[in-house]
Amino acid sequence: MFDQLSGRLEKMLKFLRGEGTVTERTLAEALKMLRLALLEADVNYKVVKDFEARVREKALGEEVLRSLTPGQQVIKIVRDELTAILGGEQKPLAFAAPPPSIFMLVGLQGSGKTTTCGKLARWVAGLGRSPLLVSFDLKRLAAQDQLKSIAGSLGLPFYEMSPAQMAAPREALRELVVYARNRALDPLIVDTAGRLHIDAELMDELRLVKDILKPVETIYVGDAMTGQDAVRSAQAFEEKIGLTSVILTKLDGDARGGAALSIVSVTGRPVKFIGVGERPDKLEVFHPDRMASRILGMGDILTLIEKAEEESDAAEAEELARKIRKQEFTLEDFKKQLVQLKKMGSLSGVLGHLPQVGPLKGLAKAEVDDRKLVHFAAIIGSMTPLERENPKVLTGSRRLRIAKGSGRPVHEVNQLLKQFQEMQRMMKKPQLQKMLGKMK
Repeated sequence: MFDQLSGRLEKMLKFLRGEGTVTERTLAEALKMLRLALLEADVNYKVVKDFEARVREKALGEEVLRSLTPGQQVIKIVRDELTAILGGEQKPLAFAAPPPSIFMLVGLQGSGKTTTCGKLARWVAGLGRSPLLVSFDLKRLAAQDQLKSIAGSLGLPFYEMSPAQMAAPREALRELVVYARNRALDPLIVDTAGRLHIDAELMDELRLVKDILKPVETIYVGDAMTGQDAVRSAQAFEEKIGLTSVILTKLDGDARGGAALSIVSVTGRPVKFIGVGERPDKLEVFHPDRMASRILGMGDILTLIEKAEEESDAAEAEELARKIRKQEFTLEDFKKQLVQLKKMGSLSGVLGHLPQVGPLKGLAKAEVDDRKLVHFAAIIGSMTPLERENPKVLTGSRRLRIAKGSGRPVHEVNQLLKQFQEMQRMMKKPQLQKMLGKMK
């Protein structure tokens, strides 16, 4: 989503790094580049104006001007202020004591609210909790069907409201809380009515739900692809019913990113999660500092490590490290790593967490085809145990047989073997061996 903005800001950072000193003239030029980059990314004008003023004030301070690396100091200021715009520090989801914690999700129709209910339920279930999903829409009884289907696919409980219950909403909502409490289901995640536009009827219904349930979290779900429309809608929901936090969906899209950079400043509410794909596991905790680093092309290695840890088995990781130390890494091990990498999401998404400057710049900006992972795994799967253990036995006739067995051309078999050899050479490097030695 932030590719265009990142590209613009990277030019500004390159300009600052190339300046031996920072004068008012060079700072004015850098701030002009910054302002245009943010406005083109559809960031709220007032947010851009305040952001620019804070950066200028701090960048013209004595500490920066007398620094040996003033350009780097200004870059740090930009990063810190960008982090502040995004919310400063990560805000955890609130839970009630005593349970059940009630999460009420609100937003316009089409924002991904119902899908997000399922993603959030899956996330809290990963914490060892037992969520209960419910859909409460007085006008569209069929709205329950989608959430019921999502709950079923996740193996999570769903509370179905009957037409009779919907006709007496106050009593129905009280029964819902008792049901969750008696069965030790916590949190209770409530999907609410959505409309194409905000209207008085919708707000009255949402206020009724909020007044009775008294949720610990009232979460606005906004479609980041709609830009400033999402920000204006969030502001209206905040003013009319009150919010505690925000979840931004579709941050894997190609919109300009202005909503993510404006919504915290405009609403005063933190973004706690972001949706980065359609699958149930594509909900990420939002870290303002990490997102600021990614926007500025500095990468987000911490999130990448966390993704890897979620999908990896500790014993397997230790065994892999041992094999690399002993230089016993085989094609079978390579296949396992390809499968593991696929679980982490799209390859371009994984590489997008790498810094766009320095030695990893080429990788971070590489255009990759996710199908290669599947193809390479199929090629290795068509090999015999001996061939996976010792690729040196792979003669031309063997490679032709493997190509036919995997349904891939011979040149892809050769490409895989070449990449595997490159990986083996890299694993022999002293720096990597030294790092792995510390893992014993």
